[in-house]
Amino acid sequence: MKKIELKLLSELMKNARRSDRDLAKAIGTSQPTVTRARNRLEKGGYIREYTVIPDFRKLGYEILAVTFFKYEKRFDAEKITKAKKILSESFKKGPFEIIMAERGMGCGYNAIMISIHRDYKSFVELTNWAQQFQFLELEKIDSFLIDLAGEVRYQPLTFSSLAKHLLTQKNTEKKE
Repeated sequence: MKKIELKLLSELMKNARRSDRDLAKAIGTSQPTVTRARNRLEKGGYIREYTVIPDFRKLGYEILAVTFFKYEKRFDAEKITKAKKILSESFKKGPFEIIMAERGMGCGYNAIMISIHRDYKSFVELTNWAQQFQFLELEKIDSFLIDLAGEVRYQPLTFSSLAKHLLTQKNTEKKE
């Protein structure tokens, strides 16, 4: 990735609503250069979507849940296909609280789900739904719940700090 693209990506992570002209001023280049760089980032898959991060509390959500899963065995191709099918069908049925669901490793778990809920009942319903994947041989499930209505906030969800960090990473940039 070129240095100019890295700077542009960082600026877009801070505020994706800015015009190419404004972005050009921020990174010290011309507006056509920004437009071309943005197109390269989009076509190259560096930009997957433009979105906002709302204040979930103001939208009526009370809980952000990070749920950890431990499955007894590794997933074979057949189980992965079946799980993807169930997830896909569930997402088609209507609104869903899941923000992210991925496999991984750490802390004795091998999958994670991040979800947002209006109340504790909604969280319990989603947890019960997740347990329908018994064919994946679920061994253990634990959750960490964040009270979004709480007054004490340390670092709310934002990409601004990540955008600044991105610019410090020397291994991601190529010479122009």
